[in-house]
Amino acid sequence: MNLEIKNLSKSYGNGVQALKGVNLTVEKGMFGLLGQNGSGKSTLMRTIATLQDADEGSVTFDGFDISKHPEKLRRVLGYLPQEFGVYPTVNAEEMLMHIADLKGIAIRQEKKEQVEHLLHKVNLWSKRKNKLGTYSGGMKQRFGIAQALLGNPKLIIVDEPTAGLDPAERNRFYNLLSEIGENIVILLSTHIVEDVSTLCHQMAVIGNGEVLATGTPQNIQTKLDNKLWRKPIEKDQADEYTNQYQVISTYFHLGQRYVSVKSDSNPGQGFEAIQPSLEDAYFQILNESQPNKV
Repeated sequence: MNLEIKNLSKSYGNGVQALKGVNLTVEKGMFGLLGQNGSGKSTLMRTIATLQDADEGSVTFDGFDISKHPEKLRRVLGYLPQEFGVYPTVNAEEMLMHIADLKGIAIRQEKKEQVEHLLHKVNLWSKRKNKLGTYSGGMKQRFGIAQALLGNPKLIIVDEPTAGLDPAERNRFYNLLSEIGENIVILLSTHIVEDVSTLCHQMAVIGNGEVLATGTPQNIQTKLDNKLWRKPIEKDQADEYTNQYQVISTYFHLGQRYVSVKSDSNPGQGFEAIQPSLEDAYFQILNESQPNKV
């Protein structure tokens, strides 16, 4: 069972080409799709979820073409969109029962057992009678993953699930997603590198509607091994180093500004070797994808 995306392209009426010949194979387990806002991630998620049609290309899941059999996909899909609205005057238990009806879970006892199990799983059982409008951002996200898990889906799509969450809620969300298991396909779309490095065994970087890199987080990260150097700089020196070196990023650490650069050998001038992170590799991939970058 896998998700196969071939030559997928999508343009909008305003002339924006959101997807440009995307090719991806997503196996069982957690797959991270990492990209900046506006990179095409949400367009890809919506297309896979059969909420919009592609202009070209195909998406197959478990051997069937989703454009020809959208209802077949929807029966096995759990989807948490980037913008997840709730009915503010309905409580969590009532809403999940209603969503279970929409997903075709007809047997009342089965429906009740699934809803109870999921409310416990996302730690909302004690708040099940509270109106959804009173929930915090983290609670709404946990409710969102509960509704996505209804019906024992084979494919789960979560789009920017941790954006706006505080560190404690993000940690709870990581634990929840990691417990889902390896027997289904989980596609996690995010612009937060930590989401991918924490959760995903496989990943892709997307930018300007194109797949820029694929592999394991570790393999992508190690492409900068022995090629990353940093030094402390003054605030007004950033442009100077950008003109002289292949700058990966400038950042603050403990109040000191640093510049990190890619070089096959030590650039000298006070640079020291550092171990690359996935974030460093991600910045490098984005830099190389920009016009006039080499």
